[in-house]
Amino acid sequence: MYPANFADLLGEFRQAIDECARLYRDAAEQAVLECPGQLGADPAKFRLTMADLHAGLLLKIYTSVAEADLRWNQPEQVFAQTVFEHVWGKSLFGDELRETVLHVSTSSAALKWYSLFRPFDRLPPLRERIPELETLVLRIANLVAKADGSVTPGETSALQSIRQELECTFRPLPLEKTNEPERPALDSGTYQQLQSLEPPKLVPIEDRPLGRQPAEPPPKKSQQQILDEALAELDGLIGLANIKNEVRTLSNFLRMQRERKAAGLPLTPVSLHLVFRGNPGTGKTTVARIVGHIYAAMGALKKGHLVETDRSGLVAEYAGQTAPKTNKKVDEALDGILFIDEAYSLVADAKEDPYGQEAVQALVKRIEDDRQKLAVIIAGYSEPMDALLECNPGLSSRFATQMTFPDYSPGELGRIFQVFCDKNHYQAPGATQAKLLLGLKYLFDQRDEHFGNARLVRNVFERAIRRLANRIAGIAPLTHELLTVLEPADIEMPDVPTSVWDTAGQEPHKVTIACPGCAAESKLAMEHLGRKAKCKKCGESFVAAWGEPL
Repeated sequence: MYPANFADLLGEFRQAIDECARLYRDAAEQAVLECPGQLGADPAKFRLTMADLHAGLLLKIYTSVAEADLRWNQPEQVFAQTVFEHVWGKSLFGDELRETVLHVSTSSAALKWYSLFRPFDRLPPLRERIPELETLVLRIANLVAKADGSVTPGETSALQSIRQELECTFRPLPLEKTNEPERPALDSGTYQQLQSLEPPKLVPIEDRPLGRQPAEPPPKKSQQQILDEALAELDGLIGLANIKNEVRTLSNFLRMQRERKAAGLPLTPVSLHLVFRGNPGTGKTTVARIVGHIYAAMGALKKGHLVETDRSGLVAEYAGQTAPKTNKKVDEALDGILFIDEAYSLVADAKEDPYGQEAVQALVKRIEDDRQKLAVIIAGYSEPMDALLECNPGLSSRFATQMTFPDYSPGELGRIFQVFCDKNHYQAPGATQAKLLLGLKYLFDQRDEHFGNARLVRNVFERAIRRLANRIAGIAPLTHELLTVLEPADIEMPDVPTSVWDTAGQEPHKVTIACPGCAAESKLAMEHLGRKAKCKKCGESFVAAWGEPL
């Protein structure tokens, strides 16, 4: 028996698994571009591996939820057909479908959830895509559970188990870095398990490994395309007006250098090394990647990829091992950028830590030896960075350009939350925006140097989608609105006293909102967020969203 809204559920399901495939495909290209030295395989093989991981994830989600109630009804059979057609490009029916489900159920049980998520956890450029991955996993699992219009206790338990797996894998990183070594993106045992998920050969099925598509390298972009995309991404960042101006100035200078070289004119010596000062979550890593693309587009660096590291990636535990370890990391970054986060930790205890000084000396030598092939960006809190630059004259003389990243305002943090919502197909109605803005203003007013900025917002968003998943777990039938709308109850901020929100009903709270047409600012009561407003200056109507709380 099919529920009344089954066609809508099936459409949502197909869209979700297509988006999951796109996520793994785009993540593979991002990793190949930005951290090729950490893949442990050639780019073509890594792309295929990511396709396999995506397919294995879909099969494990489906079997984990569909078999939870110990029954297999018609709606779940249609969902199975949809999954298998997506994974293998083959329609299965009748006995073939039933036996394939049994085969996949047995094989996928041996797969570890973490192995299917691992690249997103272990490859730094992919960590920012974790919310998107979590959203899709929970969305697909919920749709499978509610395919027949009801939710059994077994299915509720399966959904809770998947949420716990995500929580364990992607819990917020601790403030203190560990010395845990990087693990490969996929171990060989898991890869072999993925191959066992091919359907049994009941009838001829195209001989193609799990989830794999023909490996076609993406078309090569011109330098102008790379530059245009980098600058467009820069302009699309929220806030950071001063940083955008400085990066554009750097881009214009490199353009002038290129044109002077083409005209046979002498060039002005320029250092590509930068200092990024600012609190966590202010966009330093994102801007570093954009700068790498600009360097590549301008011919200053051959590749422009970004290799992220910190003290643990440069400093060894025993005498004589630090210089080789630092040199190895620099080798990964050649023709691109070496981005050292919390760089001041290299000299935090200089008198008691000769290994940090050894890393700095090795780094200074490589900066000089490979000055045509390497750019280094050191990042961290403002004051501690001064100690790092003063510890070695050769270091300070090579970092002439310094950029300071300001903390995001509450309104900017709200707009960052909206970016997460847009990427993951969620909606934040006016009441939800108001609650979040009040909480963000409180945290902003109480902030210190450890204020999380965009990282704080990401954690709030991740917590919100988990709370939404819990809230709708027992609700059926499942509607598009239930799947996508974040209610005020889904916003949880443990460091915000409940009294901050209790006052919302006792006194009017206002926000300033800029008109998208003429940029004139208007004051509105928070209760009008999400509704249409009219600019008093230009007369343009627009939907009032976010804004700066007063």
